[in-house]
Amino acid sequence: MNIARPRFWTNVVKLPLLGLFYLFAMPSYAIDIQKVRSPGGIEAWLVQDKSVPVISMNFAFKTGGTAYDPVTKEGLARMIAAMLDEGAGDLKSQAFQTQLQGTAARLGFSASTDKFRGSFSALKANKDEAFRLLGLALNKPRFDGKPIERIKGQIIASIQRSAQDPDMIGTRAWYKAVFPNHPYGRPGDGTVESIKALVAKDLREFMRRHVVRDSLIVAVAGDISSAELARRLDQIFGTLPAAGNAKNIAEIAPAAVGKVIVIDRKIPQSTVMFGHSGVKRNDPDWYIASVMNRILGGGGFSSRLMEEIREKRGLAYGVYSYLNPYDHAALYMGGVATANSRVAESLKVIRSEWKKMAEKGVTAKELAAAKTYINGSFPLRLDSTRRIASLLLAVQVNNLGEDYLDKRPSLINAVTQADIKRVAKKLLRPEALTVVIVGQPKGIKSTP
Repeated sequence: MNIARPRFWTNVVKLPLLGLFYLFAMPSYAIDIQKVRSPGGIEAWLVQDKSVPVISMNFAFKTGGTAYDPVTKEGLARMIAAMLDEGAGDLKSQAFQTQLQGTAARLGFSASTDKFRGSFSALKANKDEAFRLLGLALNKPRFDGKPIERIKGQIIASIQRSAQDPDMIGTRAWYKAVFPNHPYGRPGDGTVESIKALVAKDLREFMRRHVVRDSLIVAVAGDISSAELARRLDQIFGTLPAAGNAKNIAEIAPAAVGKVIVIDRKIPQSTVMFGHSGVKRNDPDWYIASVMNRILGGGGFSSRLMEEIREKRGLAYGVYSYLNPYDHAALYMGGVATANSRVAESLKVIRSEWKKMAEKGVTAKELAAAKTYINGSFPLRLDSTRRIASLLLAVQVNNLGEDYLDKRPSLINAVTQADIKRVAKKLLRPEALTVVIVGQPKGIKSTP
């Protein structure tokens, strides 16, 4: 906007959200998203809600996920996420935690594959101290020796437990197989060796490269004005480095297409993970694929896979599928756990349903039910300021646009049977499913 600005600016977008009258002190048919810009140039989306005295903030740094961990330093991003509330400024770990608890604020950090994220909520009455502590955590983390060693011990213990967990064994093996020479194929939690090797210098270098203003996205919901938020944005984020130096992540498609990998473990039932290429979040076919997946395997007890695997044949307690988009790859995945003697039959049914969907599409009844559920359940994601802030952040992270909440129902409702048949034919390839089985499946061996 090329206009003269005072200390902040806002741009209000009214979005219809039926049935949310109990959430906001405003009409049930709309909420207001305000785009706020601080005096220092930091932007945020705000949904102001004075009905409860709570302020929630979610934020992300676009290039700070586990994919950006240096080779031999896997687990660094998640180590940072665990360390940022372990002392900051002149407050050592316990003193910081005590003051945070005294404000009744919630502060947490996490690292997904592509993004480094933070979440924060506080009572309005305690906002001054709560915001101060958040700013300290981001700008002046201590990374003292004793907390580092304690957190490293906790992470290593978790890695060692995961090494015995069939689900985690399968997950690591699947990603290593399909992304063998790519950051997506490396363990986000790290290894015992990589965690042991991390030192405070590595943590500070991560902060310098990734926790920077030009990578920042912010979403806020609750009892705070746009004018105050503008000031708070500079208080919290204003002294972060303007830019970092993140490495480039290459675009990639899954390898090991159609391969079966069996990892022998003496357990009574096998854990199975399967998948192949999917669609990215910004793909024009995303909404079509989402509706299709709801019918095929993402709809719980109403899905085709559940009907065929559990209800008709009793092969497993549950089976599922899901779209899994990343910044630089897209996957369509699923999983099932079943008795060793019935793994082969379960996979046969899954591949059969994959093929059936690709060849015949869906019925009018299935399509109508899927649309009703997807649109009808969506407002439940907006039942608190924390969840509203989380959704606003997701809209920004995925570049869905300010009118996303307005457009979403019509995008779902516009999906036709012909659309699903077209996308299913393009997307679903049973012969391309890469399958990892952890257990001792009868009659199945790894393919070369």
